[in-house]
Amino acid sequence: MITFPYGISDFHSLITEDYYYADRTDRIRLIEDAGKQLLFLRPRRFGKSLLLSMLENYYDVKKADEFDRLFGNLAIGKNPTDKHNQYLIMKWDFSRVETSEDTQIMRDAIHSHVNKAIATFSQRYNDILSYTIEIDHNSAISSFESLLIAIQDSPYKLYLLIDEYDNFANEVMMSQKAMSQERYKSLLYGEGALKTLFKTVKSAATGGGVDRVFITGVSPVVMSDMTSGYNVAKSIYLYSEFNDLCGFWETEINQLLKQVAQECDYSVEEAEEALDMMRTYYNGYCFSLDKEALVYNPTLALYFIEYFQKNCQYPKNLLDSNLAMDKGKLLYIAQLPHGNEIIARALDDEEPITVINLAYGFGVEDMLYAVKDSTFMASLLYFFGQCSGI
Repeated sequence: MITFPYGISDFHSLITEDYYYADRTDRIRLIEDAGKQLLFLRPRRFGKSLLLSMLENYYDVKKADEFDRLFGNLAIGKNPTDKHNQYLIMKWDFSRVETSEDTQIMRDAIHSHVNKAIATFSQRYNDILSYTIEIDHNSAISSFESLLIAIQDSPYKLYLLIDEYDNFANEVMMSQKAMSQERYKSLLYGEGALKTLFKTVKSAATGGGVDRVFITGVSPVVMSDMTSGYNVAKSIYLYSEFNDLCGFWETEINQLLKQVAQECDYSVEEAEEALDMMRTYYNGYCFSLDKEALVYNPTLALYFIEYFQKNCQYPKNLLDSNLAMDKGKLLYIAQLPHGNEIIARALDDEEPITVINLAYGFGVEDMLYAVKDSTFMASLLYFFGQCSGI
């Protein structure tokens, strides 16, 4: 009987506890070849955190003795790259940074999160680092610079993983309160806290101890607004070879449904009916114009299949409530020129929005003041997880 990892984004637990895993480890070599500072975007709840966890377990020098256990049965384990288990790993998860009405509190929250990550890093690699990292509770940038000094005195370099880089900034931007745009700008413009932090990362990646950076997020808006703060990331989210880096192929879903149908003593035809149901309601994404195969959101797919396995019937509510789009984002889009019209079209089954070429080089000023054509608005909905194809 298959055990499905609904809601699990920890690669180590997923593998060691024998959950189902759709192997994407063969893309590690392609990721290495793509560049050293990468930006990868996908809609929310699309498996980005699991992807980062997989990279963390593959590259962490502290996980070297578990390599065969974790990757031996996967594609990369049969043909690993030279860089496996060769890095010190640090992860920032900005979905954990809370928003606030007070700009100073926001700055402190960012610095607190990064400082905690640095403290965890220091404890984890204490036996490798000969230099003691000094934590400056007033400035995470100062703490990060101390960390870089410690790394340069070691035989290893840093691989920085940044999850949901735009999460809390988007929350500020989407706020309906009058001062939200000013707070957003205070984070990203001039010497804003987030921009300054990324500027430090950019500097450290030019021989300062940071060798690789992999960033995930939902939209390109925040990165666009950082401009010179971090203008070195290569955007790989529309590369054909990474079309299915996260999510499930329909062929994989079909195979799983057949196995579950067999457990429920259902026929092959009934399994195919279940696939038709998922295809009708979940549709699928194509993240590259070079690919025709649709990629299904893993949260929705696992929600449906796990319920089907447990109850031998379809879930009564086909939309997983954990995936519902934030009301604030819908309100924000609705208040933009022609926003209501675009949202209505996104919900129209007969004449849905079709996005031929995504608009992805826009910042918040464009969202507020630029002329909004259908491509622009549909692109925004797409990045927020409401348009299912390009």
